[in-house]
Amino acid sequence: MLGQAKVLASGDLPFPPTVDDFFLPDFVTGRTDTFWATKITSLVVLAVIAVIAFYVLSYRKPQLVPTKKQWIAESAYGFIRNNVVGSMLGEKDTVRFAPYMATLFSFIAVMNIMGIIPGIQMSPSSHIAFPTILAVVSYVMFNYVGIKKFGFVKYMKHTLIPPAPIFVMPLLIPIEFFSNLIIRPVTLALRLFANLFAGHIILLVFTLGGFAMINANGLLFPVSIVSWAMTVALTFLEAFIAILQAYMFVVLSTSYIQGALAEEH
Repeated sequence: MLGQAKVLASGDLPFPPTVDDFFLPDFVTGRTDTFWATKITSLVVLAVIAVIAFYVLSYRKPQLVPTKKQWIAESAYGFIRNNVVGSMLGEKDTVRFAPYMATLFSFIAVMNIMGIIPGIQMSPSSHIAFPTILAVVSYVMFNYVGIKKFGFVKYMKHTLIPPAPIFVMPLLIPIEFFSNLIIRPVTLALRLFANLFAGHIILLVFTLGGFAMINANGLLFPVSIVSWAMTVALTFLEAFIAILQAYMFVVLSTSYIQGALAEEH
C-alpha cells in the first residue's frame, strides 16, 4: 500500500484500486504465474514461524509466576480452551482439540493482523486460497471425528436424516446434504476471505483516494486530510475485525466438531 501511495503521489497509478492489487509479482521473475515465492506465500511462512517461535520462547523456561510472554501465551491458549472449546465440547474432548484450535486462532490472527502492519499491509487471508485450505482442514477434521465415532453409515444417517416425518424426507435430505457437507466449508472460507478482502480494499480506497484528490486539484487538500484520517480510524476497526474473524473461524470449526460428535443431531 505504501508503494502504491508513492506511485500515486507522482500521478502514475490509476485510481480506484482493483482486484489486481492483490496479485503481487513473485520475488524471482517478476511474474505471478511462474514461481511460488510471492509476497503472500512468504507472509504465510512468516506467520507460521512467528507463531511457533512465540509459543516456544514463551514456554522455554516456564515459571510459577509467569513472565509477560508466558502470561500472554497462557492467556491466548486459555481463552480458546475455556471460552470456546471447553464450553462446546466438554472436558474430555477439550484435551483433544484445544491445542489445535488455539494454534489455529493464533495463526489466523497473525495473518490477519499483517494487513495493517506498515511495510507489509497485506493479509494472506485476503486471498481465497488460504482460507479455503484452512476450511478444508476443518471440514476433513469434523467429518473424520464423526465417522470415527459412529462409523460411516451411522454418521451419514445423523448428518443427513433429521428427526422429522418421513413424508418430508425427500425435501429435507437434499437440504441437509448441501447445508452440512457443501455449504459449511464454503461459508467458513468465504467469511474469512471476504472480510479481509473488503477491509484491504477500503483502506486502499481512503489512502489512495487522498493522493488522487491532491493530484486532481490542490483545492481538495482538506478533503484528502479527511480521507487519510478515515484511513487511521478504519485501521483500528480492521484490527478488531482481524481478531474477530480468527475467533469466529475457530468458534465455527469447534461447533462443527461438536455437531459431528453429538449423539443426536
